[in-house]
Amino acid sequence: MISIDIAGTRFNLRAGAIIEHEGKVLLHRALSDDFWTLPGGRVEPGEHAAATVEREMREELDEQVACGPLLLLAENFFNYRGQPNHEIGLYFETRLAANSTLPLRASPFVVHDAGAPLEFVWFDRGQLADLRMLPMEVKDLLLNDKRNLRHVVNRG
Repeated sequence: MISIDIAGTRFNLRAGAIIEHEGKVLLHRALSDDFWTLPGGRVEPGEHAAATVEREMREELDEQVACGPLLLLAENFFNYRGQPNHEIGLYFETRLAANSTLPLRASPFVVHDAGAPLEFVWFDRGQLADLRMLPMEVKDLLLNDKRNLRHVVNRG
């Protein structure tokens, strides 16, 4: 995975999936976190970001997905558990396979990823306003029906 410690800062290249179904969006979080984010993971060396999303959804959810357009490029600078981070996040519109059973899964559900428990929840779009989501622009993107590629820089 592309995660490197440089000059006291952890650099990550992350790809995320925007998965929506019948007015709901799939979000996840580590059980120890107080914020929600789009499912995904770190890009592997030599792997393009859309392939990362497809691989991560197979690994975490046992789901076949297809990536559509890139909708958000986020440069994120933040501290996580005392560690300064610089993350490039690439977020893609993502389609479930026609025979997917993911929308039928009772929500919330927990998946273990490399031993870490991740909680997944299908949220109605109307619930998003009350959630703490990172990066912050994801919420605005999900609440907006007009979607064009956005580039944002978050410090803090």
